Amino acid sequence: MIRFAALASGSKGNCLVVESGGTRLLLDCGLSPRETERRLARLGLVPADLAAIAVTHEHDDHAGHAFAFAAQHRLTVCLTYGTRAALAEAGRTQADAEVRVVDGRAVFAVGSLEVRPFTVPHDAREPIQYVFSDGARSLGVLTDIGAPTAHVQAALSGCDALVLECNHDLDLLWSGGYPKWLKERVAGPFGHLDNGASARLLGSLEHRKLQHVVGAHLSEQNNRPELARQALAGALGCTADWVGIASQAEGFGWRELR
Repeated sequence: MIRFAALASGSKGNCLVVESGGTRLLLDCGLSPRETERRLARLGLVPADLAAIAVTHEHDDHAGHAFAFAAQHRLTVCLTYGTRAALAEAGRTQADAEVRVVDGRAVFAVGSLEVRPFTVPHDAREPIQYVFSDGARSLGVLTDIGAPTAHVQAALSGCDALVLECNHDLDLLWSGGYPKWLKERVAGPFGHLDNGASARLLGSLEHRKLQHVVGAHLSEQNNRPELARQALAGALGCTADWVGIASQAEGFGWRELR
């Protein structure tokens, strides 16, 4: 069995837990160590329950506290060579944290979890996203990507659960208060997925096995939970209340794959 939950999701910090067979892995660590501990406790966990941290890319809302948290709790940080180099250039040194450099196209294992990274277009050095599996069920996570690719589609097709970026609504973004350069960056091919693009990606996937779909990384300024839900539900032909939403303040609670 796999279960998963989010501590937080959004531009102020991202963190998700995946568990299988007694192995618990933290995906990204964009919250302070103290806040990460506090939110783990909401899920009934302590840092000693974790086996490792898998990092998607170097942006602070995903990796800003990964090394500090890992060093404090003796965890391994798994990340690509490019992400490690970018963090070092930004002054985010690994300190006493153990680091495992991973290939963005090669499967690896963390305890009972099979971890399948896949490369994505995003404005980072060597960004990846992940599919996690226990050998029978799989969870795909896609939180930072400018535009879907055939490679991404192949990686996520057939998953039993998906956490998909629904960063912004295009109308809200273009009519909002962001400066023009930032709007172009967010909506560009190396930025973030809007609700419609995420829905089109979801509709293109083999999704007959899906037990859970959660919209994630919603912009607090440029999106609304109901808009993201409606878009993803439209792609699946289901009711909007079946689609989950990950929030900045609460993340979302445990969900199981059986």
